[in-house]
Amino acid sequence: MFNKRREILFLYSVKDANPNGDPLNANHPRYDEETGQIMTSDVRVKRTTRDEWILEGEEVLVNGEAVTLPARYDELKKKYGESNAETVVSHCIDARVFGATFAVGKESFSWTGPVQFKWGRSLHRAKVEFVQGTAAFATKDTSEQRSFRNEYIVPFALMATSAVCNQNASRYSGATEEDLTKLSKALWYGTKNLITRSKMEHTPALLIEITYKEGHSSHIGSLDERVVLCKTDGSAFSDEEQYKLRSLKDFVIDLSSLQSKIDEQSDHIDSVSVIINSDVRVKGIQQEPELR
Repeated sequence: MFNKRREILFLYSVKDANPNGDPLNANHPRYDEETGQIMTSDVRVKRTTRDEWILEGEEVLVNGEAVTLPARYDELKKKYGESNAETVVSHCIDARVFGATFAVGKESFSWTGPVQFKWGRSLHRAKVEFVQGTAAFATKDTSEQRSFRNEYIVPFALMATSAVCNQNASRYSGATEEDLTKLSKALWYGTKNLITRSKMEHTPALLIEITYKEGHSSHIGSLDERVVLCKTDGSAFSDEEQYKLRSLKDFVIDLSSLQSKIDEQSDHIDSVSVIINSDVRVKGIQQEPELR
């Protein structure tokens, strides 16, 4: 297990792509009509990290294959030569980090995930555009013309999500400090590796990790809500100007509110790590960042 609570703030940009389509709404990007914010589920973030772990050769329980849990369990039992369900599943980094609910035959258990992500939201108002194009093939052999394809894209959005890494839950799943390090790496590089037609131009922008001292069981919470976008002169964007943002270079990320909370909790904080995309401008943070 890991023995220190940790919080994660992760920002990434999306350009001319669909951050997280809703399959029950024609794959329309998830969207808050009241605030004008694009939304992404925690499941989308977990899929990004899982896909990267698979690329890196890590064992995952949910590997993207269309397979039943009993069949996947049998694969893992044969691979590791073990029969106890919890021991078998503990070989999977996604189960250790995100938790698992397992029930096969007479064996069952449930691990609450030590790492819990919030739903992500864009840090500004953003548009959703409906675009059409010509499909590659006709719908019928007798058709003289090809059919049309429809899709939704977001011209630009800076997405933010945050997570809490709960050391108490790691006692049961066995998640380690090394697992958390691999999670951070997968968040950053997994986002860069979202190279599909609907996910092209996903770019990691900022990753902050706050590690608390051993024995401290509280945290700041909702780190994403303490981030503000502003113009280069420090002034606020109007609603209309927010819709026109198209690049990481169009704004400054103000972390002053977050820094204030870090200062308040400084007696309980062991370390703060900051990774920033070299195209991003940030103000209000005192920690020396690592540029990528």
